[in-house]
Amino acid sequence: MLTSDQILNLLPHRYPFALVDRVIEQELGVRAVAIKNVTLNEPQFQGHFPGRPLMPGVLIVEAMAQVGGLIISQMPELPKGLFVFAGIDGVRFRRPVVPGDQLRITCELIALKRKRFGKVKGTVTVDGELVCSGELMFSLVD
Repeated sequence: MLTSDQILNLLPHRYPFALVDRVIEQELGVRAVAIKNVTLNEPQFQGHFPGRPLMPGVLIVEAMAQVGGLIISQMPELPKGLFVFAGIDGVRFRRPVVPGDQLRITCELIALKRKRFGKVKGTVTVDGELVCSGELMFSLVD
């Protein structure tokens, strides 16, 4: 439903921090399902870890946040600006992510307050197996 070019028009992230390749499902302002293809040539694998490349958990969480950002960025009633992390609750990692995996990232908006603060629930799976889940809070930066 959204190509990589369309995603780049909605999010401020750029290489090497653009972590959403495509959106495959969405209900505007409510939820989105996106894909992130994990490849060996990504810069984090040079040092995390030599001989045993694992995607850092913080980047998995960042990918969830970017999908949440796609939900927010398409809500016309919200002010334009930069939404950033305000908190992370209950994030758990269930299995490692390695090059060749395809992340399926699902986020759902669960709260929006004063058009400045919000919360999304996110899950990440690989081949139907849960990798990561948790809630992410965001805030509009003036």
